[in-house]
Amino acid sequence: MPGIPRPRPHPAGCPQAWKAAVNTVEDTLKIIVLVKHVPDAQFDRHLNGEGYTTDRDESILSELDEYALEAALQLAEARGGSKAGNQVIALSMGPAGAVNAIKKALQIGATEGVHLTDDALAGSDAAATSLALAATVRYLGQSAPVDLVITGMASTDGETSLVPAQLAERLGLPQVTFASSLEVSGGRLTARRDADTFSETVEASLPAVVSVTDQINEPRYPNFKGIIAAKRKSITTLSLADIGVDQAQVGFAGSWTSIINAEERPPRTAGTIITDEGDAGIKLVDFLAAQKLL
Repeated sequence: MPGIPRPRPHPAGCPQAWKAAVNTVEDTLKIIVLVKHVPDAQFDRHLNGEGYTTDRDESILSELDEYALEAALQLAEARGGSKAGNQVIALSMGPAGAVNAIKKALQIGATEGVHLTDDALAGSDAAATSLALAATVRYLGQSAPVDLVITGMASTDGETSLVPAQLAERLGLPQVTFASSLEVSGGRLTARRDADTFSETVEASLPAVVSVTDQINEPRYPNFKGIIAAKRKSITTLSLADIGVDQAQVGFAGSWTSIINAEERPPRTAGTIITDEGDAGIKLVDFLAAQKLL
């Protein structure tokens, strides 16, 4: 796209190195699931600060990310789970409170958690977020290659659906978006994508980045056993220095977009009441015509 700089590969994690480092043990998978701490939809949303960032005091694990987590858990369990060497790593980027999204993912069944947190990340848009997450994925792939990165179809706060594609581009990996089914076999994945009037089946080699829809499965709930087991699971905290990202590349400074102005939504006013005196139909048509709805 003209005017937008192309992302530069990490010197220690170029796409060629990733493709050469595919997990050679077909029956085990190392999966990273992106989980986000988002404002609870039950409460009104508020912006604060000069950059109009979202107030996240009342936040929860994004509902759409639970489908991604469930997809990862099913793939791992089909291969014997963590006892057989499969890993499902819940990765979240955000302030201190974002660790709660990771804890919820561990209670549901993720094997470990990673929290990328740094004051300089505040205000990151999708481009800056994908840059930081790509560097984190490379960092986590140093110990053993990552086979899959799975995300939800969108976050329930921004709802842009941009990060999965940008993440794949920065990592130099195949991407499959909006998958409503997902299978992995022989170092390849097969996914079904459903449109309004047709469905298509696509394939890609591993490693890859996949976003899944809310039609792919029925996420499980944490049970008592899972909640107790989560207390023994590790959460690794990383900073920008740990993953080799300069502060100028993220946050407000590194973002490609910015919010210039924002104002509160005006309060709802009382609706127009039409009393039927034999001419309600005519009044209704006149009202709709005045609102240019006819």
